[in-house]
Parts: sequence; structure tokens; C-alpha cells
Amino acid sequence: MVMTATRRDCLRRLARSGAISVFAAVVITAGGFACMSPALAQAQQNKQIFSFPKRPQGETKGKSSLSPSKLKNSNEQMLVRADEVTYDYTNERVSAVGNVQVYYSGSTLEGDRLIYDQKTKRLHAEGNVRLKEADGKIVFADILDLSDDFRDGFVDSLRLEGPDQTRLAATRADRSSGNLTIFQNGVYTACEPCKDDPRKPPKWQVKAARIIHDQGDKTMYFEDARLEFFGVPIAWLPYMSVPDQSEKRKSGFLAPSFTHGSNFGYAVATPYYWALAPDYDLTVTPMVTSKQGPLLQAEWRQRLLTGAYTVRATGIFQLDKQALLSAGDLPGYRDFRGSVESRGQFRITDKWVYGWDGTLVSDRAYFQDYGLHRNLQAGNLLGSTPDNIVSQAYVEGRGERSFFNARALYFYGFASVDSQRQIPIVHPVIDHDYTANQPVFGGELSLRSNLTSLSRDDAFYQPDNATAAATGQCTLASADPKDPSKTLTNCLLRGVPGTYSRLSTEVNWRRTIVDSFGQMFTPFVSARADLANTQIKADGGVANYNLPIGNGDVARFMPAVGVEYRYPFISVQSWGTQTIEPIAQLIARPNETGINRLPNEDSQSLNFDASNLFRVNKYAGWDRVEGGGRLNAGLQYTAQFNGGGFVNVLFGQSYQLFGLNSYTQGGTTNTGIDSGLDKPRSDYVARATYQPNSTLALTTRFRFDEADFTLKRSEFEIAANFDRWSTTLTYGSYAAQPEIGLLDRREGIVANARYKVDSNWVLLGGVRYDVRAQQLAASQIGIGYIDDCLILAANYVAEYAYNSNKTFNQTIMMQIGLRTLGGSSFRTGTSTPGQSLGGLNK
Repeated sequence: MVMTATRRDCLRRLARSGAISVFAAVVITAGGFACMSPALAQAQQNKQIFSFPKRPQGETKGKSSLSPSKLKNSNEQMLVRADEVTYDYTNERVSAVGNVQVYYSGSTLEGDRLIYDQKTKRLHAEGNVRLKEADGKIVFADILDLSDDFRDGFVDSLRLEGPDQTRLAATRADRSSGNLTIFQNGVYTACEPCKDDPRKPPKWQVKAARIIHDQGDKTMYFEDARLEFFGVPIAWLPYMSVPDQSEKRKSGFLAPSFTHGSNFGYAVATPYYWALAPDYDLTVTPMVTSKQGPLLQAEWRQRLLTGAYTVRATGIFQLDKQALLSAGDLPGYRDFRGSVESRGQFRITDKWVYGWDGTLVSDRAYFQDYGLHRNLQAGNLLGSTPDNIVSQAYVEGRGERSFFNARALYFYGFASVDSQRQIPIVHPVIDHDYTANQPVFGGELSLRSNLTSLSRDDAFYQPDNATAAATGQCTLASADPKDPSKTLTNCLLRGVPGTYSRLSTEVNWRRTIVDSFGQMFTPFVSARADLANTQIKADGGVANYNLPIGNGDVARFMPAVGVEYRYPFISVQSWGTQTIEPIAQLIARPNETGINRLPNEDSQSLNFDASNLFRVNKYAGWDRVEGGGRLNAGLQYTAQFNGGGFVNVLFGQSYQLFGLNSYTQGGTTNTGIDSGLDKPRSDYVARATYQPNSTLALTTRFRFDEADFTLKRSEFEIAANFDRWSTTLTYGSYAAQPEIGLLDRREGIVANARYKVDSNWVLLGGVRYDVRAQQLAASQIGIGYIDDCLILAANYVAEYAYNSNKTFNQTIMMQIGLRTLGGSSFRTGTSTPGQSLGGLNK
């Protein structure tokens, strides 16, 4: 081997300094030495196999060289990088000093000094030690001592950073068996350190005498642990365990939640989670109450290849059912109360799904009494107390221009006035919509169909004046068929007893034509057919409503032709554009038939306003269909600003031209009476919207009497969404409509606001105020904090509930969540008898 003079000089200097095996160290392994040739240094890039080189000639002491490049039957090599590497053949040690970096099996070890002992198979690192393991964990320490495969050893003054942004510190850590690490005097947190002062305690941390991490079991165990917030201890536990973040599903106890209620006292619920298999699990939650004893909850979840389902069951044997007594309504006065719930959805193809959502419950007050309903548990705000449950099974499919939905429905009412015999069971309701992909005669052809079948045991009456309501004239017993004036004048027949099935199909065609002057003509044609079978029971005064008692068949056909005309006049200004657009819609069709032969189940709600002014059929459902000739006319103004924003105003009226006005024929429910459409010239309707930018929108809607412009209906909506806060405000005022059972004028305000104090804190609030009763129907205020490791929330909700009994409910809900450790909640509520708030809350 030929060496340059410069290299020989380097070797002489190293020999005089006492370096061991100078020739081998420099020529073979000492890639970081300054006297190595530049070409060799560049080629090596300070990396090398960390092994003993062959002994130089003339060396007689020590054993033959051993290589740690094959460690414990591993074929992986260990690479080292350092400023200086020294080999001690006598003691079989290799020392690396200065910017030491060691790479092995995906792990990286860094430090100021490293000693590898071939005899003991140990790596000893000192000074600014940093170990990054293959799974992403990073360990910082003053001293680290490990076996040469990084499996076992100890660490002094350890700090560990996990790949999930968790942090752990300890005075000493010992690893054994390659998967068990014991941290002495450990501190654990999932919070980032304070940027301004890293020495400050994190938002939360767990200090423990010992923290044991079992990587085989994927669990962290804490002994003699205390939870601290900002360095202040708030809770102590002799023992606790949590899964590490490599384990997404693991059996064990979950964080407890605490509740308080006037019906059951104080309660604590501690769930136990069983991860039985990768695709299913079970959670059992015993809730121990101070007044009523234990309430058991269990939830099974399973995910299959095409979907998932859950089954949830609850039950309690009440110790003090006397506490659930209430005047006139005793749903909770029983020994056992419980429920079974299930929901699921599965994919048939990429366009079809089927599913269900079902509930069986012992009584209508059970969920409210124990706060078990899903809506209550989710902490929904204004109007959170449900007044019914809907159980259903469904099949749904969607195409590019088609939709199909079939479902069966069962409604269970929570209100004390609800009678299950008066609530219908919907056997199926099927909807199908289809729009042709290609134009037909230059226009769009669509098909709509509906099948509805339902049954009801008892007739459902509703009074339409104050006297009838006060004297109870509209019950099954008092709606006497021998007194037609009594039932027809005072009572609406909201629900017809018996079975009712109807099949409806409607074909629509329309085409828009624009002439050379910019006029838009939209001719349209529609044809609708209805076939129905009725099996009506003669309960109470049902016969007085001219319905066909017994088994009967009804057919109805409604064709319609018409044209819609629009002529937009556009003016371009320096600030934007203005558009004035007169609109007229002319419809010709025969009179509606079967008004008193078909029960009205899905068309009882009718609100005439600007949104349905130009609808061919203004009824909401299928049981009623508009007939006769009609002209709908209006004027629309739109201003579009160059800087963004717009103004839109619509004002119009509807005219009955010929034939029978369907809205004067109320049928069994008086639908259409006093709607504003039940006269030759309808009431005026108007809408105005102003949106200056993307952060603010104002919308108003009105209905004025056509004779004297008396305001019959008004709504104001404001929505604002600025940098830090957002709010919505809705005001509504509606005249009394006793003909359809709305006996009092309704007037109220609903407002919600949310203010983001900073990136973490948020304030929110909401009210529902009954102007007529001059009191709050519901109110809510809350505060929340959320960041990378902590969730805190507190809410106060007060509302009038109309479920099992009319009550005034006050609820305080608090929640805490610690990332990686889980969360807990506390909920307390009281219920007191409430007074009527008028029509707004009915």
C-alpha cells in the first residue's frame, strides 16, 4: 500500500500521541479524522460498520476481533459516525467521541460519548443522549446503557417524546425483555410545553411513583398516580392504566361519568369496554344511583364487510317507584323500566343501502327520567328534550338522475296527551323520482311516484276553538255522531281510524324557450293519477265528516297544462347590475275530486308565502292536490353589486280564475281555510333578502291581507358570521288560525350566538323567547376550551318540555377530555311543573 507523505506524517503524530492501532483506525474506520484523504472522507460520508478491524501485523495481545454487526442472531449491521473512534483490543471495547451517531435496525442513537463493550454486549452513551426508535419515540437522557440490540438497559434523567406528541420524563428508566420499561418517578402528559417558558408545568400531567409500559400488552400502568392541572394536584389514584397510542382498541375500564337528577339522586357510571375481536366489541356500563339502585347499560357494536350495526339495552329495577309518581300521569310508577335500541346500515351496491333504527321502551318517561336518550346524551341545545321516538326500517337507492326510498315507520309519543292508538303505523311509505337523461321534445321529462299505507286504531280529534278546548268536546267519548253541528264546527279530525293505502304517480314535462327579445316562456304539462283503498272505522263522530265508512276504493286523476312567463329587464350601472323581472304563471286543470273521500294524512300543513307562490301544487304532500284554473303573478327585483353582495325582492299574489278553489274545501282538517289562498284573490306575499357580503345576510317574509293589508304573517332572519363571532336571530309573528286548531296568536324570538375569544376559548348562548307569554321558553349559555391536549366545556340549559308531563327543566352539563387518557362528564338537572307558554311551544 502506498501512502503519501502527508498521510505518513499524520500516522507518526497519532503514534506519538498513544493512539491504539493507528494504521487500522485511520485507514479502515476513522472516517472523521482530519488527516484522512479528502477523497476517502467524501466517499465514506462519516459512515462505517461499527466493528473491530483486523489486528495490525505485529500485534500479539488481545483476542481475535469480534464483530457486533451481527447482533443476537440478527443480520442487520450497526453503523457509526463520530469525530473520533478508538479501539481497545485488550478489553474489547470501542469508544466513539464527539458528535456520535449510531444507526441500527431503524433506530438512531446520538450522544457526546459512546462506549461499546464486546464482552458484555452493552452500549453506554453519555452527554446529550438522544435515541430515536423505529416506532418514532424519541428518548433524551444524560446517561443511557443498553444491550447491543437496543432491547434492554437503563436510562438516567430520561425525557421521552412519542410519535403521537406524548411526553414522558423520569429520573430513571429500566428496560427488560425488550418490551417492558419501568419509569421511576415518572411524569406523563400529551400537552406541548409552554413556548415562552418550557419549565412551566403543562396544562395537565400525571405524576406517578412508577409508570410501567408493557409494549407486548400495549398498556401503560400508573402506580400511586396524581393528576395535576397547571402543576396543582386535583385527583389521586392508587392505580390506573391506559392503552398506549399504538393500540386503538383495548379492553378495560373507561373514564367514569357523574350525573344527578331529582328522580334518581346522585349517580356514577363506569363503562367497561371489551375489544372482543377486530370487528366487534361490547361496552357494559353499570350506573349506580343513590335513590333507585343500579341501572345497567350494554352496547354491542359490529362492523361487517358491507356495513355496521349496534344494539343497546338498558334496564333498572327501581327501589323507590313512589318517587316517580306525578299527578294524573304515572308512566314511571313501575318496578322494572328499560329499553332496547338498535341501528344499522349496510351497502347492497355502490348505489343501494338498507338499514334500520329501532327502539323499544318500557314507558314514555323513562329516557327523560334517567337522561338516557341519544339526543340528551349528545347535549343538544335549545329544544334538546325529544317528544317522540321514530323506529324505522328502510331501503334507499340513488342514481345519476333518480332516487328511491322505501321505509316503514313506528312513532312512539312521549307527551302525556299522546295515545298510541291515535298515532299511525306507517306500513311502508315509498318515494321514487326519475328524470330522463335525454331531452324529450326539447324539454325535461320527469316521473314522481309515492305509495303510502298506514293504519290507526282510534280517531284523533282536535278542537278548533277555545270553548271546545276548555270543555273537552273533542274526545272519542264526547265527539257524538248524533250532533253533527258539534263535531263539524268544533272538532278537526286529524287522524282517521282504520287502514288507508294510496298509490300516486305524476308525470311532468317542461321546456324553457327564450325568444330574441329575451322573453322566457316555460310551457309545462303534468298528469297525476291516484288510487286508494280505505277501510275506515266508525269511531265517535267519524261519520259526520262525510268519509266512506267501511271498505272502499277511490280513484282520482288530475291533468294540468300551463305556461310560465318571465321577462327580465337588465340595467348595467357603474356599481353593478339591476334586474326587474315580471313573472306570470297560468295553469288550467279540472276541479279536485275525492276531497272528503280520501283521508288527509300528509297534506295538513300549508303555509302560503313567497317560497311556494309559483308552485303548481301548493299542498305539501300527496293526499290533497290543487284543482281549478289559477294565475300566479309577481314582480322580482335583483341588484347585484360589483364589490359583492346582492338585494332580492319578490312581491306577488295568486288568483283563482275558474272552477272550484281547492283551498275553500278544508276537508276533515280544514287545510287551506284561512291560508290566504281561500278567496278569489289571495293575500299578498313578499320576500326581501339583503346580503352585502359573505358575512351578513338579512331575510324577511310577509303575508298581507288582500283587502286591507293587515299583516297576517311576518318573519325576520339575520345571520352574521364575522372573524370571531357568529349569530343568528329569527323573529316570527303569526296570526291565530282557529279554523286549523291554532287558537292563539304566536309570536317569538329565537337567537343563537357564538363568540370565539381566541384560538382555544369559545362562548355560546341561545334563547327562545315567547313574546305573547313574555317569558323564556328556553335558554342556554356555555363556555368551552379546546386545544391539542385538553377539552373543557360547561353548559347551562333551561327549557319547557312537553313530553311525559309539561315541566320546566334546568340542566348543567360539564365535560373534560384529556387526549390519550379519555374524558369524563358531569350532568345534573331538575324538573318542576311548568305553566303553559301559549301557542309558540305547542
